[in-house]
Amino acid sequence: MDAGIDWTWTTFPEFLDRVASLPKGINYACYIGHSALRTYVMGERAFEKPAGEDDLRAMERELRDAIRAGAMGFTTSRSPIHETADGRPVASRLALWDEIRRLVGVMGEMNAGIFELAGENVDRVPDHPALRDYHVRLRNLAVETGRPVTFGVFSRRGVPGVWKKYMDLLDETAAAGGRMFAQAHSRSLSALLSFKTQMPFDWLPVWKELRQLPLAEQRHRLRDPATRKKLVEVSGERDGRRPLGTEPKPPDYDWLLVFDTVEGPHRTVAEVARERGQHPAETMIELALEKDLDLFFLQPVANEDQDIALQIMRNPRAVTTFSDSGAHVSQLMDSSLQTHLLYHWVRAKQAFTLEQAVRMLTLVPATLWGFHDRGLVRQGMAADLVVFDPDTIAAEMPEVVDDLPAGARRLVQRTRGIAATVVNGEVLLRDGKHTGALPGQLLRGPLARRS
Repeated sequence: MDAGIDWTWTTFPEFLDRVASLPKGINYACYIGHSALRTYVMGERAFEKPAGEDDLRAMERELRDAIRAGAMGFTTSRSPIHETADGRPVASRLALWDEIRRLVGVMGEMNAGIFELAGENVDRVPDHPALRDYHVRLRNLAVETGRPVTFGVFSRRGVPGVWKKYMDLLDETAAAGGRMFAQAHSRSLSALLSFKTQMPFDWLPVWKELRQLPLAEQRHRLRDPATRKKLVEVSGERDGRRPLGTEPKPPDYDWLLVFDTVEGPHRTVAEVARERGQHPAETMIELALEKDLDLFFLQPVANEDQDIALQIMRNPRAVTTFSDSGAHVSQLMDSSLQTHLLYHWVRAKQAFTLEQAVRMLTLVPATLWGFHDRGLVRQGMAADLVVFDPDTIAAEMPEVVDDLPAGARRLVQRTRGIAATVVNGEVLLRDGKHTGALPGQLLRGPLARRS
C-alpha cells in the first residue's frame, strides 16, 4: 500500500474526492470504516481503550460529514481474527457496543447509510448464550435506527447448523420492523495453497528455511530424498502460532483438496496418499513436483457443504454478493462467485433459471444498496452490461502473478464465455482483454446524490 498509494487526503470526504478523480475501469462506491474513523479521532488511544464522550461526538461529526459526502454507509469489525500487522486488535474491536449504537444512530437520524459488520466470534459453539445476546443487539439496532444491517453468512463444519440461526434472525428483525439482509457465497470460501504462494507448513523452522529460497532452488531440494524425508518428518509439528482468517492452518488432509480442475470433483490429499501408500505431506510434495510446483491445494474455510450454500442463496433476505478475495489477494480465490452461480448452479445443477440468476446478480444488490436507478436495463436507468454465453461461461484455473506495487503477489482467475463488459457506455473488456478504456465512476450515497 505504501508503494502503490499516493496519500493525498486526510478526511473521508477528501478520500472520496480522490477516488472520484482517479482513472478507473469499473464503478466504485465506498463505506467509511470504523477503525479508520476511530484512529483519526483518537490516535493511538484507539487501540487501547473505549472512547470517551468527546471522542464519540467527534466520530459522530466525522461520520455525518462522510455520509453527506457520499459514503454508502458505515462498517465495523468485531471479529477476533482481525488484527494489525503487529498483532494487536484492530481499533474497532476496542469499541463498546454503545459506541456502535451511537454511530449507527447517526445514520438513523440522517435516514441514510447501510451498517455492515464482520461479526463477533460467538457462533463457534452451538447454542452459546452469547449468540442470542448478539442477535438481539443486532435486531434492536436495526429496529431502533431504521438502517439496514448486513453481514456475511457461511456454513461451517464445526457448527453446521448455526447458519439457520442467522436466517431466523433476518425474519425476526423483519417482523419487528427492521431491515437486515445476509450476504452469501455461491461457492465454498477457500484458501488456495501452493509452493508459489503459501503452504500449511511454512512456519515450521525446517520448512521456513526451504521456503525462503528461490522457487527453482526449492524444486531442486524437494527432489532430494533426504530433504523430503526431513520435511515430511516435521510436517505434523505445531509451532505455537495461531493462524488467523485465511492463513494456512495445520493440515487436515481429509479436507485438503487437490485443486487440479475448477469444476471438480476434487479428491482429498488423504485419498491420494492412501492410494500411493505415502504420508500425506509426501503426497503433496510429489503432486506439486509432477506439475513443476504449479499446483494448488484447496483449504476450505467455510461453506464446505454446497447444499447449505444453496439454501442460504435461496433465502429471500440473502444476496449473492460477498467475496473476501479483495482483502486476501494472495490467499483466497472466491471472486468467481458470479461465474460460479451461472455455470454451476444454473447450467450444471439447474437450481436457478438463467433469469433468476441474472436478477440475483443485478437488481437484487442494486436495490439493497439503494441504487434505485440501476439493476435493470430500462429507459432512464443506468446500466453496465456483461455480454456472455450461458453455454460456455465458466471460471478458468487461477494463476499467480507478481504485478502489484513493489512486485507484490496476487491470485488472478479469468473467465471464459464473456464477450464484452460495458461500463458507462464504453467497452471496458473484450474477450477478457482490457480495451484501454477507463470509464469507471465513483457512485456516491443517497445524500450526495440528492444534493
